[in-house]
Amino acid sequence: MGNVTVLGAGAAGLAVAAQLKARGVDCVVLERGPRVATSWRGRYDRLHLHTIRSLSGLPGFPIPREYGRWVKRDDLVRYLEAYAERFGIDVRTGTSVERVKPGGDRWSLQLEDGSERSARTVIVATGYLHTPVVPQWPDLQMWPGTIMHSAQYRNAEPFRGQHVLVVGPGNSGAEIATDLAEGGAASVRLAIRTPPHIVRREKAGWPAQLNGVLLGGLPERVFNAMAAAMARVETPDLRPYGIDRPVEGLKTRLRTRRYVPVQDVGIVRDVMAGRVRPVAAVQGFTATSVLLADGTSVQPDAIIAATGYATGLHDLFEDPSLFDETGVPRAHGGTPARPGLFFMGYDVTLGGMLRQVAKEARVVARAVQTTP
Repeated sequence: MGNVTVLGAGAAGLAVAAQLKARGVDCVVLERGPRVATSWRGRYDRLHLHTIRSLSGLPGFPIPREYGRWVKRDDLVRYLEAYAERFGIDVRTGTSVERVKPGGDRWSLQLEDGSERSARTVIVATGYLHTPVVPQWPDLQMWPGTIMHSAQYRNAEPFRGQHVLVVGPGNSGAEIATDLAEGGAASVRLAIRTPPHIVRREKAGWPAQLNGVLLGGLPERVFNAMAAAMARVETPDLRPYGIDRPVEGLKTRLRTRRYVPVQDVGIVRDVMAGRVRPVAAVQGFTATSVLLADGTSVQPDAIIAATGYATGLHDLFEDPSLFDETGVPRAHGGTPARPGLFFMGYDVTLGGMLRQVAKEARVVARAVQTTP
């Protein structure tokens, strides 16, 4: 019977496990995939972190300098593998937890293979980008073409010579659209429901992440005004190309929708050059066409739905009061959701996900250590 069980061997789970071990608290990390960093391994090939190396490392072991300022997906996976090995973290791969139930002063974990284990403390670090979500658009089943979630996308090669519609102008959608345009797709359209906030990844060596770190504590109204002013100076006006300026302030969208801005790694250039064509939001389908909100239609060969994720936590727990309407835990970070139950990795900030989970790992480990 373990004292502490961590669910998920991604960055958050490994970081809190290392912090617990440093405090003399034994723990086991359960990972549904065959290796650590399963979610990172499955992301698209060209992915680099949008946060700088020096502000993305986990506690006790910085990301190696040779990985460069903008760390590639594969190098981040190598780093997380090395992190688990360096701290001797007990990771049990291929172990999928189906249900977590309270049982007296312990928690019962029901595994996919039918077995059961228990723990005094459970830390859920499975991430808010857990379960891909494709909207149930009207008459989607009528459309015979290829459709996949961005989580399944790897590179542009399968789409060479095809007409592709990317749905969703977030970071994944924008970068995949650029990847397709560079990779030989016949045409690339980007369906936009809500105009994105677009920021330059860096300017004169100053990364956008540092703006979030240094200015993120400003009042919402002040931050919104500053962000809008900076965008007008740094980002070309894309309205002539089909992308309106956002109406809602950046920090307001962060608070209300857990939104982070799009970092420009080519999308502005490609839109202005006509390699990526913005179109209206998807409204529905016919047997031959994708219907758009402005009354027009397109006939793509393939659709990449960069339409977000759900946490998947409702499937793990019977108590719906643990979560808000979006499936995010109401209590997370260092605050226990229930005695002996912690959630971490669900706080979206402008300072970067990895930086945030590094901070949370210390807080959660301290809270677990001091729990009677």
